[in-house]
Amino acid sequence: MTDHSTLIDAIPTDLWIGGKQVPSSTGTRFPVHNPATGAVLTTVADAAAADGAIALDEATAVQQSWAATAPRERAEILRRAWELVIARRDDFALAMTLEMGKPLAESQGEVAYGGEFLRWFSEEAVRINGRYTSSPTGAGRILVAKQPIGPTLAITPWNFPLAMGTRKIGPALAAGCTMIVKPAAETPLTMLLLGQVFADAGLPAGVLSILPTTNASALTGPLIDDPRLRKLTFTGSTGVGKILLSQCATRVLRSSMELGGNAPFVVFDDADVDAAVDGAMAAKMRNIGEACTAANRFHVDNAVRAEFTEKLTARMGALTIGPGDENGCRSGRSSPPSNAPQSTSWCRMPSARAPLSPLVAPSPTARVTSTRRQCSPTCRPTQGFCVKRCLAPSRRSPGSMVKKPG
Repeated sequence: MTDHSTLIDAIPTDLWIGGKQVPSSTGTRFPVHNPATGAVLTTVADAAAADGAIALDEATAVQQSWAATAPRERAEILRRAWELVIARRDDFALAMTLEMGKPLAESQGEVAYGGEFLRWFSEEAVRINGRYTSSPTGAGRILVAKQPIGPTLAITPWNFPLAMGTRKIGPALAAGCTMIVKPAAETPLTMLLLGQVFADAGLPAGVLSILPTTNASALTGPLIDDPRLRKLTFTGSTGVGKILLSQCATRVLRSSMELGGNAPFVVFDDADVDAAVDGAMAAKMRNIGEACTAANRFHVDNAVRAEFTEKLTARMGALTIGPGDENGCRSGRSSPPSNAPQSTSWCRMPSARAPLSPLVAPSPTARVTSTRRQCSPTCRPTQGFCVKRCLAPSRRSPGSMVKKPG
């Protein structure tokens, strides 16, 4: 495993534009923290609107030549990028854990999962087919050809720093589109490392730009309004997605949205309760619970409710909570600082207001792997950790109707 400081020093920390690192036009930088300790890992350049314009200039300048690049050549670049990601799997996994907080085993899984998008779309790049049919009258022929949309803006979330980028970059590059990526401000390092990997794989300068920023709207707003941008793809909250869709609507910009959810988990009276608990833990606690597909509402038949509740609470209480890079850690920090107030409210609500009530008090056996951190019955968002709790909300309580951030 790469040493922490050695890895951080090797990751580009300026903006990635034109196939190289460039400082922000304003010269400003912002810190990237280790959420488990609060320590500053490094600082990265803070992109402004002018930097977005430069990146779009680069993307527009090379769009035609990249689209004209032979599909086989695009495929080979994507394949080499996948090979390099896998070769540096330990670096990518550690970078994700350090900046996002998930356990190292989860990060290693994401490297395999996220890298696979590059391999898959390297194979799809040579299979972009058109269509040739007869007209309804039979007097003519209809030819349908697929062309790259053009420069694309991708906005990715903090919870899957690699995979949410590769699943957007892979198909765009395979199709012959250039791309600008704005990663989440909490987790820019993984994507900046990926930019270096693509350069090493032979991706032409200007095809991919990566712009971390602390002022997303100031960067993305002018890009969305620029007629040279041809598509927006966004993964994130429903609220932000609605704002972006309204901005796209002003010029009918193509958009793809993967937004938040409040997924239910249903246990019927004839269920195998042990299997249901296994499924519930996987559905809820994958990626420390930070996934748009995570189960947030549990509907359990009264016939098995007591048994399911007891077993699920025991499993939750047995989770080892702590910094993701420590041996044995099963659950890392709870969510970004911006979500801390709401996360805290869920934990405090049982004792503070009806109709929420705890099914079982937080387990005294819940463990923290580092003596630097202590678990408590309520969230401690400044430290990023929270004892995992099972709550029994009514159907009308806020906890049952909105997406949970942690």
